Amino acid sequence: MDGCGAASRAAAAMLARQTYDQQLPYTSQMPTAAPTKSGLNAHDTLGTRMRRWWSRQAPYRQDRFAVLAPLLAVLLFIAAIVTAFTYLRLEEIAREREALSRDLEYTQQRLRLRLMEQQEQFARLARELSARGLSRSDFLTRAESLANTYLDVQSLTWVSQSKKVRWSYRASNLSNEADQTDNNLLINNDLATEYPGLPQQMSLMYTPPKANNGQTPLLRLHLPIVDKNRFKGDLMVEYNIDDLYRYGIPSEMSTKYALSFRDLDGKVLTGTITNESKLRRNLLPWANPINASEVAIAPIGPGLLLRGQAYRTSYGVISSAMFWLVMVLSVVTCWLLLTNWRHTRRRVRAQDELVHETAFRRAMEESMLTGMRALDMDGRITFVNKAFCRMTGWTEEDLVGTTAPFPYWPEEDLDTLRGRLQDELSGNTQPNGFQFRLKRKDGVLIDARIYVSPLVDAFGKQTGWMSSMTDITEPNRVRMQLAAAHERFTTVLEALDASISVGPTGSDELLFANKLYRLWFGAKAHGHLQLIADSGHTPTPIESPDNGEAIDHYAGLPMEALNYKETESAELYLGNLGRWLEVRTRYLNWVDGRVAQMVIATDITARRMAEEQSEVEAERAQASSRLITMGEMASSVAHELNQPLTAINNYCNGMLSRIRGKQIDTESLIQALEKTAYQANRAGQIIQRIRAFVKRSEPNRSQARVRTLVSEALELAEIELRRRNVKLQQDIAADMPDVLVDPILIEQVLLNLLKNAAESIDSAKRSSHQRLIKFTVSSTMIEHKPAIEFVVQDNGPGISPEVMPRLYEAFYSSKAEGMGIGLSLCRSIVESHTGRMKAENLYNGEVVTGCRFSFWLPAMAALPAAKNTSPESDIV
Repeated sequence: MDGCGAASRAAAAMLARQTYDQQLPYTSQMPTAAPTKSGLNAHDTLGTRMRRWWSRQAPYRQDRFAVLAPLLAVLLFIAAIVTAFTYLRLEEIAREREALSRDLEYTQQRLRLRLMEQQEQFARLARELSARGLSRSDFLTRAESLANTYLDVQSLTWVSQSKKVRWSYRASNLSNEADQTDNNLLINNDLATEYPGLPQQMSLMYTPPKANNGQTPLLRLHLPIVDKNRFKGDLMVEYNIDDLYRYGIPSEMSTKYALSFRDLDGKVLTGTITNESKLRRNLLPWANPINASEVAIAPIGPGLLLRGQAYRTSYGVISSAMFWLVMVLSVVTCWLLLTNWRHTRRRVRAQDELVHETAFRRAMEESMLTGMRALDMDGRITFVNKAFCRMTGWTEEDLVGTTAPFPYWPEEDLDTLRGRLQDELSGNTQPNGFQFRLKRKDGVLIDARIYVSPLVDAFGKQTGWMSSMTDITEPNRVRMQLAAAHERFTTVLEALDASISVGPTGSDELLFANKLYRLWFGAKAHGHLQLIADSGHTPTPIESPDNGEAIDHYAGLPMEALNYKETESAELYLGNLGRWLEVRTRYLNWVDGRVAQMVIATDITARRMAEEQSEVEAERAQASSRLITMGEMASSVAHELNQPLTAINNYCNGMLSRIRGKQIDTESLIQALEKTAYQANRAGQIIQRIRAFVKRSEPNRSQARVRTLVSEALELAEIELRRRNVKLQQDIAADMPDVLVDPILIEQVLLNLLKNAAESIDSAKRSSHQRLIKFTVSSTMIEHKPAIEFVVQDNGPGISPEVMPRLYEAFYSSKAEGMGIGLSLCRSIVESHTGRMKAENLYNGEVVTGCRFSFWLPAMAALPAAKNTSPESDIV
């Protein structure tokens, strides 16, 4: 319950009690005869003197006074009714005028939107004409389409810069004689005056219509046709003003008001015409003025005005009804005055009702939860209710009649409370009250808020001060807990090593920013908006198909969907800070109900530097691994190169011998040279392939064919396989999709796996027919996505159980001379291409019969619907 409202009701109850106490002596002790002069004394109050004066009057004079008082009230009532009627009528006229202005503005906006929409279509046609991209038939077709779409358009005319009509189209309901015109037809004289200013203005222009007797006014729109900033002509659009009124004015407005189009001189072009002189003659001007308003139609300008006038009927009947109603009420009141003889009986009944009313108000006071206290002008307590007594613990007998210091004042706050009491008694009260501590009778301190207002009696005289008090101990405790929680929350946010900022969507306001944000960007919202824009988390506005205006991207969406949306993150570099930041954003519902966007920016500069260094080291490790592999294969490569070099030597020696002996012809020499060139080309290809493999370069992912990758890797692997006398069985599927990879790195993985398989078979001392590696490439589906799987299977001794957990551990190797970086690099390369690698032993019962390494890479396209080609299979 509001304290001030409770104080006012309690004050009214006390006034009723005081009035009742004042009326009881008058009722029970009113003398029947005039007192003698000896009965008067200087201590009599004004009320006592008035009662004695009333008792000295004759009965007929008392009746006269009793009748005159209500009669005066009736006269005042009539005057009040007339005043109120006049005021309400004027208020009604003012509201009607406001409604007319508002509806007129709405109608003007509808007309503006309609003209702007048509203006955009005609401007597009003018631009096409300036580009010389339309023929005469195309122009007439486009003009006919626009005229059928916009029924208020009467004609479209292309006028050249020499004021000649080139092409023209008129609506189907008009004559189309001008359609057959050619370039030698000049515009008429009344239009010639509209063109001088158009080449200088180089922008569209409306020509306001003029009222002509017997002719329909026309509104003309001139759109310049400009080619490379040169005026080449004019596209003139003529509007029928009657059709513009018919299709542009909303029907609900035309039925509600008398609307019309007028020119600058005030002449009516079209619309509803009212006889204003007749209205002024029939109606009272002070009570029923003519409500009319005018507004210029944009974008035409002040040359075309929209005038609106409210329909109104005569209010004479209403005025007469109100007048006779007042007269009837006055007559009834006068008749009631004649019943004044029942004055005494009604007075007794009123006293009984007053007693019941007083008892009711007293019950209300006692049942209130707000403590009520009344002070007289000297600061003495004159009244307290039960709620006040319950709140303080003191009884009404203990409090009524006491002065400051009051029993419920704490000893340590006496000086402060005395000052507050003096402010109350002097009238310096605060509308929102003040808070103080209250000491209960049992010594418990509670918090209370008190509101003070003047206590005025029925005669308008202030008799004291009324106070309403509420216990706010529990709200204060909750408020303190909330403040402490807010302080803890703010302390945590201020101590975070991440920048946190909150701002509403679509605004440059900053709702919250922690210490690190203020350190980086200051107290403005530009940093918040920059982080959102650079991270690409700005909501994209949607263009409305109706008017092209931007609308809220999240309008109409439930907030629950935004609150539970996954957090978006991005990494970006801010040059003004010189830092790499990880920016995460999410939407939340701010305390005032607005949709806000929270941005959390974490400094990841050190991590990015470490990642870049790690990438550099990984590239070095990959290049080192390839060099090591080539070093291990050096003898095989030398043997592989020895064959074409020996063949070249033999071919050259043979040709020299036959040439010296003149035993060779030209055709045989050409064949020998071709074979020599083939062997040299083969040696060059081997060297070039080795150089490309060991060359250190930046990672470069590109679209690659799987068969090309496999063939280039096998060229190097076959050297090592032949040296170790190991056969390779290939099973490569056909029609496989391409992959997006770094070819050198994937070839390094394949070569390493094949080399390891060959070494495993060689270390197992298998017989010649058992030294076999199965290499399989096929398309598959991994996690419902197309992928390419590579499988290398050997029949070596397998991987021991103690080596399997540490198989991909860096610098760990089961070989005596191994460096432990091959498989670790292979796994890193595959995972960097978002693939996975797996190793497993092959068993025949409990006996290990070999090892199987496999890895897969994501494909760039979907898998083929069907495979009708058989896989290629051969043995090297």
